[in-house]
Amino acid sequence: MSPVLQIEGLTKQFGAFTAVDNISFSVDRGEVLGFLGPNGAGKTTAMRMVTGFLPPTAGTVKVDGFDVSRQPIEVKRRIGYLPEGAPLYEDMTPLELLSYIADVRRMSGQAKRDAITRAASRINIEPVMHQSIGKLSKGYKRRVGIAQAILHDPDILILDEPTDGLDPNQKHEVRKLINEMAENKVIVISTHLLEELEVICSRAIVLAAGKIVADCSPAELEAQSSYHNAITVRVHEAHCDACKGHLDALDIVARVELIGQRDGLAELVAFPVNGQIILDQVNTKLRDGNIGVEEVRVERGRLDEVFRRITTTV
Repeated sequence: MSPVLQIEGLTKQFGAFTAVDNISFSVDRGEVLGFLGPNGAGKTTAMRMVTGFLPPTAGTVKVDGFDVSRQPIEVKRRIGYLPEGAPLYEDMTPLELLSYIADVRRMSGQAKRDAITRAASRINIEPVMHQSIGKLSKGYKRRVGIAQAILHDPDILILDEPTDGLDPNQKHEVRKLINEMAENKVIVISTHLLEELEVICSRAIVLAAGKIVADCSPAELEAQSSYHNAITVRVHEAHCDACKGHLDALDIVARVELIGQRDGLAELVAFPVNGQIILDQVNTKLRDGNIGVEEVRVERGRLDEVFRRITTTV
């Protein structure tokens, strides 16, 4: 079975500047793909080409086998799109906007009314359905934008910064909704928030200078961190030097760093040789050395460290 979304050699040039440079990937139903990169990496430009908003300079985008350049209407029937900044008609109410979007998508009668009710309920905008969009908070505007994207229950959701402007509770609601919808859809989330990747994405593509520099699971991305399987130890400041000495003595420890001191406690990190698991050996060494510790934890890896490294070496 062919992937729901298939991209080959996608390129976009603006004069001499190449915003997206020959990227290729495919996404299957059930995947939540985090599309990450620093500002100016080409994320939004790529999403605009996928949705048919921008024509590509080269390459192809296929949705359920339909080519976005040759069969744009068929593609757009299958895509729900939340653009960057969620541009909306601010003189409309959310009800009027959703009604308009339903008309554009040729929905009518009871099916139209049910779709509007369902979208408003899922994204929790019923309290503001009759208020002017221009007077809504940034968070509510973002939710109205998501409501129009899911109105027709599309096969593919393209969400550009879906939680931008939302408070922590609203972010939780949107992420929960994405997880609920993920089983039967392709969901692509363009974001610069690493927490988004950790919480809701099953796969990550990292873009830098228009090129793909990583395509893997979040766990595989974390495993590229020097902190992967490192051990963080918190001890009283009086035991800091002794603790560091014992950890440095282990052959499986590459180095030990003092990260900081606060409230009478010191925090040390023991970095493993070649990312191997060292917890048992560290615990044994500390116990044999009679080093009393307040906390010992295994680091999964730090995405921010990996992100900085792979996006600044292109």
